[in-house]
Amino acid sequence: VSTQSTGSSGINAEYGEFQTFQLLSICYFDPEHNWWVSKHIKKPIRSTILCVDWHPSNHLVAIGSCDFKCRVFCSALKELGDKPQTSNWMPKLNKFGTLLAEFDTNNGWVHGVQFSPSGNQLAWVAHDSSVNVVNSANLTKVHTVLTSNLPYSCLLWMSENSFSAAGFNYCPDLYTVTADGVTFTAKMDVKKEKSGGGAAMSAMARFQKLDVQGQSETGGTTVDTTHENCITEIRALSRNPATGAVSKFSTSGKDGRLVIWNFDALSSSLGGLKI
Repeated sequence: VSTQSTGSSGINAEYGEFQTFQLLSICYFDPEHNWWVSKHIKKPIRSTILCVDWHPSNHLVAIGSCDFKCRVFCSALKELGDKPQTSNWMPKLNKFGTLLAEFDTNNGWVHGVQFSPSGNQLAWVAHDSSVNVVNSANLTKVHTVLTSNLPYSCLLWMSENSFSAAGFNYCPDLYTVTADGVTFTAKMDVKKEKSGGGAAMSAMARFQKLDVQGQSETGGTTVDTTHENCITEIRALSRNPATGAVSKFSTSGKDGRLVIWNFDALSSSLGGLKI
């Protein structure tokens, strides 16, 4: 069971939610009883929920699950006096738990989902190595890119027009979103230079390495990325006050590492990368 919480737009109101087998719980804090109360969304979820994200308004929630679906529900709670506004996601006011949109992936579990900063776009990544984006202005048009990488497990919107995805390839990748679709921009982890070896290694040293370790210089299993196992989480740490774009973010993975990335430094090393 995983957890996530966010603040509500209302005063003195709190949201919390967790996901489990075919069930999404939207929780709110009841000050009268000094306890959390949950309301459940069950239909039409048909498999385990793997990821969830709140819309910036806190009145919508998106989930991804093992039935190859990405869904958007109304999460407004009358108990908190929520007064949601109509939008492209919700053209008319709906009651709690109403399914507002449902999207299919090609053939993979949905590992990560997130709304853009404005809430107008939704992106998700799946186990079929795809990245998908839909704009609320046209919910029938989903932009999908089937990558040649190992599957992504999480993503983060860097700005309204770009997001970073990371997962089993051990490296955060940057994608750009335009009206025409989604395009890969760059890998955001600069390869580490090997020390000792290469052209500087003598023939005798190469022979000794092969004799002692039973392998050649290029026969090892070391990776050239900062992370050495699957990245499971990516989060924004700071944003540019003027543009709202992410200036610093963190990644954590199954290698036990927590890595902090400075986008300005990455931009310089990658030749003026922009988001």
